Amino acid sequence: MAILQRFFALITICALVLASTPRAIATAYDAHPKLVVILVLDQFRADYLERYRADFKGRGFRLFLDHGANFPDCYFGYANTETAPGHSTIGTGAYTDGHGIGSNEWWDLARSKDHPVSSVEDERYALVGMPAGAKTTPGSSPRNLLASTVGDELRLDTLGASQLYGISLKDRAAILTAGATANGAFWIDQASGRFITSTFYMQQLPAWVQSFDDGPRIAQALQEAKAPADTNNFYGVVGATPAAVGYELDFAKALITGAELGRHATTDVLTLSISSTDILGHKVGPDSEEQREMVDAVDVDLDSFFTWLDKNVEGGLGNVWIALTADHGIAPVPANAAKLGLNAATIDLKKLVENLNFAINQKFSPGEKIDYMMPRQSLPYLALNQPAFERAGINEQEAEQAVQNFIPAAFASLIPPDESTSPSTTRLPPTPGLFRSYTRQQMAQSQLPNSSFGQLIEHSYTPNGGWYVMVIPQAFQIESYGSGGTNHFTPYSYDRHVPLALYGAPFAPGTYHGRVEPVDIAATFASLLGINQPSASIGHILTQSLRPASAVVYPKPVPAHKAVPAHAHTAHKRTADETHP
Repeated sequence: MAILQRFFALITICALVLASTPRAIATAYDAHPKLVVILVLDQFRADYLERYRADFKGRGFRLFLDHGANFPDCYFGYANTETAPGHSTIGTGAYTDGHGIGSNEWWDLARSKDHPVSSVEDERYALVGMPAGAKTTPGSSPRNLLASTVGDELRLDTLGASQLYGISLKDRAAILTAGATANGAFWIDQASGRFITSTFYMQQLPAWVQSFDDGPRIAQALQEAKAPADTNNFYGVVGATPAAVGYELDFAKALITGAELGRHATTDVLTLSISSTDILGHKVGPDSEEQREMVDAVDVDLDSFFTWLDKNVEGGLGNVWIALTADHGIAPVPANAAKLGLNAATIDLKKLVENLNFAINQKFSPGEKIDYMMPRQSLPYLALNQPAFERAGINEQEAEQAVQNFIPAAFASLIPPDESTSPSTTRLPPTPGLFRSYTRQQMAQSQLPNSSFGQLIEHSYTPNGGWYVMVIPQAFQIESYGSGGTNHFTPYSYDRHVPLALYGAPFAPGTYHGRVEPVDIAATFASLLGINQPSASIGHILTQSLRPASAVVYPKPVPAHKAVPAHAHTAHKRTADETHP
């Protein structure tokens, strides 16, 4: 009996000790961290962080380079390197064959016969917050996103207690990174610069958004950008300047304050996409002094933003995780690359499509001028006019195969004839050239090379866009993009190379060499938050950068904080004995 009494006493003591011992692993369910920020820099190659490292001051980019886990060898694992697919990939941890978003816009003849629909365009909803008298346009939603995001999974696992928001100057960047369950996504009306949303999220703007839009911040941004006060192109005029970066980050501060992010019983998430690096980058290219100045300005504004987070999130930056990445890289300006000897030609896409139309007419309808190709095109997907082929009794396989067969000759016809009979004494100008092409059916049925390159193409398959052929020009070649400009859409390294850096309590500072991918962000965050990975996630957990769980320390919670709405505390409430070191 005495032995049994001692045994039960020991069991009781052990139970009491265990009950009073903090949990070894802190997760989203008890608000560790308080806030996750997924920061995307639109069109930002990873090499910028080293090229301009000496410029950086404070704790903007140096927060990641000196105090975070930096992965300098991060490359997207697909070929269609555009804004909408990139943001979708970062949020979902999947590529286009998993999340469905193949490009910024595509032809969907069931919805529109006069223009391509955008990746987030949704005529079932209306825009909210548009200025009085503005032109009526369709609303926006994540209707085409076929996979959940890491933010969605957090919302699901906490029964909606965690808050999720997306911000960008671009609607697709704000919506697709955050996901379908977001409490809100905000982007700007391109004419006025006012932040707007869609009835998919809410019927009217929150008071704090209305206050921001009606306040002095738009006028201040116009002044900083030296733009006319009456401009009707805020996106193009201000968006291409550093003034838009500070403007967007000030809105992020207003959102964090207004939505009380970081003040809930579970972890909150903000996805934040800086658009100005892309708006300017297309015009001037990655090697220009103007783009360097933009990168340096982003560094200064991030320093200010992170300092603000440190003062305004409960527990400071010690209670925040931040991921830094980009949606795609960028090609050098072709003229600059050509000067160094690369065959960096520009492609006359309009003429290329005209050549294809002529050749297809010669094959299927001699003497006629039927538009077998859709009128507005952009690489890498060339859209076929499905009804025109069907009227001629041609099925998809035959149509796509015919277009694919004619593409090499269409490229060749872009090259001016060489009438010289002797070797050139000077370097000849670059000439457009085709590298590879793949039909939609080849991609859908995985009839692709059994190689790393073939996998890039397979990951680029999308069910959207009707019949199409994916066209890949030779390296460093882009479609014409205005005087001195450049573009991105290819499988080449310069378009796929982006930053990946993680800051926060679980991450051991250092530089980690070796190939990683942007899909790894969602997988890593999901694992650490204790939630499911997104529905189509294929990423790997970046275990090489993780501290031992026992070494992960968060600031101790304060005794009390500002009251939050009751609906934010519907699940996973933290009890007094779940305090963490």
